[in-house]
Amino acid sequence: MPEGYGLPETVDGVLPWSAVEERLVAAQHYWLATVRPDGRPHVVPRWGVWVDGRFWYDGASTTVHARNLATNPACTLNLESGAQAVIVEGESHATRADADGLGQRLSSAFAKYHSAGYSPEANAWAGDDGGGLRVLVPQRALAWFSFPTDCTRFTFG
Repeated sequence: MPEGYGLPETVDGVLPWSAVEERLVAAQHYWLATVRPDGRPHVVPRWGVWVDGRFWYDGASTTVHARNLATNPACTLNLESGAQAVIVEGESHATRADADGLGQRLSSAFAKYHSAGYSPEANAWAGDDGGGLRVLVPQRALAWFSFPTDCTRFTFG
């Protein structure tokens, strides 16, 4: 962050990843930003789940964001709040999940959408096309819950 933003001189006061990840797990609504082939941005709200340190979501391969990601997998995931921000940068790729492992964990995590009428079974992503399943693998994240005193950047291997 630029000089003058009031960041602490020591590591005291910065956010632990566990606090950020709690918000990623609990969130109901996420914003996914992708880049069109001509360079214009595209942003879309998504339902999804944070499981095993990654963001998992599904949908048709014909959507604008999926077509954008087929050309350029770079994307950014944001939670709804600007006051308590979580911003995750990474790459999103089509994938699949076998029902007896990851598929079951994803199905359980998607339970947060049951009251909205969405309740995928564990085998929903096991087919050849993965049922439209995509995974965003984080590369960097930025978060703050009390700007500017706790702005924290995270980098992932």
